[in-house]
Amino acid sequence: MKLAKAFAPANISCIFIIRRGKSPAKTGSLGLGFTVNKGVFVTIKKFGNIKKSNNKKNNNKLTNKKNIKNIILFNNKKIKLPTANSVIDKLTKEDVIVNIKSELPLGCGFGITGASALATAYALNKLFNLRKSKKTLAMIAHVAEVENGTGLGDVVNQYYGGFAIKYESSYKFKVNKIPIKNKKIYYKYLSSINTKKIISNKKLKNKINNSGIKALNKIKALNKKNFNFKNLIEISKEFSMDSKLLKNKKIIGIIKNIENKGGNATMIMLGNAVFSDVYFKGSKGLVIKDKAACLL
Repeated sequence: MKLAKAFAPANISCIFIIRRGKSPAKTGSLGLGFTVNKGVFVTIKKFGNIKKSNNKKNNNKLTNKKNIKNIILFNNKKIKLPTANSVIDKLTKEDVIVNIKSELPLGCGFGITGASALATAYALNKLFNLRKSKKTLAMIAHVAEVENGTGLGDVVNQYYGGFAIKYESSYKFKVNKIPIKNKKIYYKYLSSINTKKIISNKKLKNKINNSGIKALNKIKALNKKNFNFKNLIEISKEFSMDSKLLKNKKIIGIIKNIENKGGNATMIMLGNAVFSDVYFKGSKGLVIKDKAACLL
């Protein structure tokens, strides 16, 4: 086999609670989030299967093993993506080229790092005929995220797909599916947030966890009539404010404008970004989908 392809959906986190264990394999998060119709498409090739172009200079940059072990491209631009590199190191000693394509940005709360790690794991498994189960591969991607400080629960949502609430730590791979799907949402991002700095900050951790527990308890207390998307967004917004994660004045302004026009909105975790159930100026559309990560 010359190459392998895989897809993993983007995941939007609304609420999260940090759960540190004795090891990365016992670390994760509780919370609320959903996958959407866009995500990452990953193509992996072995070094020996790279087609040469007429540009010798570019070929030398890509194939000179003295300079780099694995090459990762994001929308055709070479980047450093330690989480995906960790997945590669855990699964093979072969040198590979990983080409990741996505319409959504890294570091803005769409779980693109986790999606890249999971799709990379699936594609490597196919390319090298490793015969590992999807759950084993997802756990490898999850551990890589924890080790690199890029996330705690995105991979688990992307493994299952859909709208999910986690009342147990994500490393256990247990989710409660919420019957909300094929619903259009609108988003806008301004800039990235360093996830590692947030989830490794002890003072912030206490605020986040206390606010997250309060939010999940509110969700548990909702009856069938009130268990709807509007109320879930409202509880998520309360979490973002109570935890002090929502502090960007522009994002706060966008949310207020949406609410003034009868819509509902909240901050996307973790990014200076917002999503809403109604269109707002400068926003783009996504659809909540059940589709999980898969081979292509």
